[in-house]
Amino acid sequence: MHLAAAGEKLQDRPKLLELYTNCYPNTLDTTVSVTEEGGIFVITGDIAAMWLRDSSAQVKHYLPLAKEDPAIRRILEGVIARQMRCILMDPYANAFNERPIRGIWEDETERNPWIWERKYELDSLCYPLELIYKYWKATGNASVFTYEFECAARLIVRTMKTEQRHEEASSYRFQRFNGTASDTLTNGGRGTPVRYTGMSWSGFRPSDDACRFGYHIPSNMFAVVVLGYLAEIATGVLGDEGLARMARELQSEIDSGIAAYGTVQHPVFGRIYAYETDGCGNFNLMDDANVPSLLSIPYLGYASADDPIYRNTRRFALSGHNPYYYEGTFAKGIGSPHTPPGYIWPISLTMQALTSTDGAEIEELLKVLQKTDADTGFMHEAFHADDPGRFTRSWFAWANSLFAELAERELVAKSGLPD
Repeated sequence: MHLAAAGEKLQDRPKLLELYTNCYPNTLDTTVSVTEEGGIFVITGDIAAMWLRDSSAQVKHYLPLAKEDPAIRRILEGVIARQMRCILMDPYANAFNERPIRGIWEDETERNPWIWERKYELDSLCYPLELIYKYWKATGNASVFTYEFECAARLIVRTMKTEQRHEEASSYRFQRFNGTASDTLTNGGRGTPVRYTGMSWSGFRPSDDACRFGYHIPSNMFAVVVLGYLAEIATGVLGDEGLARMARELQSEIDSGIAAYGTVQHPVFGRIYAYETDGCGNFNLMDDANVPSLLSIPYLGYASADDPIYRNTRRFALSGHNPYYYEGTFAKGIGSPHTPPGYIWPISLTMQALTSTDGAEIEELLKVLQKTDADTGFMHEAFHADDPGRFTRSWFAWANSLFAELAERELVAKSGLPD
């Protein structure tokens, strides 16, 4: 893909061209830095820390360039190497510092000056596996599967397995006394009680908000997908049948847990996936803008867009039955308890388009995204459904990268522009 070629193709759509040319390079232009030792560090934007989730999502749209562009390859390999180092440092942390510093949080958990925040989020262990797998597939370069990767991969599997039995086997605790209620876990930092299901427990959602019930269904779906990737890597590259077997067994246990405990019969929409459950018969029926989400199931690769349960779940998520679905003068879409009521996330609108099979819906969502940037030329974390001029986080690279991925797919690749 070349921005100049995109400019020629989109010259009659100046607003879309503006957003595309601003958002596509935003991660490289504003969030990637070379560390003192020559590595790569990626901040989220207006927060100077590196999230395992965000750093993966921020660079994913550059993967198609990696095979032919050595500079992009070096950056992606640097991100992957840093992520493996972070996981080996602490698989329960979600965000890390570039160098050891005294943190702003006084959390009751295991402390480490390299860690910006230690909220355990299952998806944080999934994203780096997805990135390294898709980098390998895009480039054919297996040199990223280092000894450090093998150690990190085994630690990921062990951590997920430990958290299948959170109540009995896990030492993880987290309490924050200088934040909001969604920033801390109840029950002495253990979270609400859960029962074994085969799924893997998560303390926090991809929004960094505490889970209401510990089995976050979309993150477990993501785990099923990436454990399949890991099994393929272990067999095809590492020649490690033991690791492959561990990944496949865990994948099967989690997937069986989703099937047995992760769905409910909704009176309006039929059989749908729950957002969270505890394995004790309690369910949280909602969807959140942050990915992995229920809306993103086909994007994650867990089920197809025409899967009957997904289609029911999608209709639920994009309706008033979802407590975080908002409709206003300028837009309608999914927000989050992480932001104020009435605020819609561009990430959720973009994900709605990326998972849609309806061309008219996709085009309408592109129009909404164009008219809700508050004339800044960039995506934001969230904007008010009645007034896009009221928004949160003007510098949020994940939203820009995801929009660029959508624009690339819909307006470049389908238009026959060169890669």
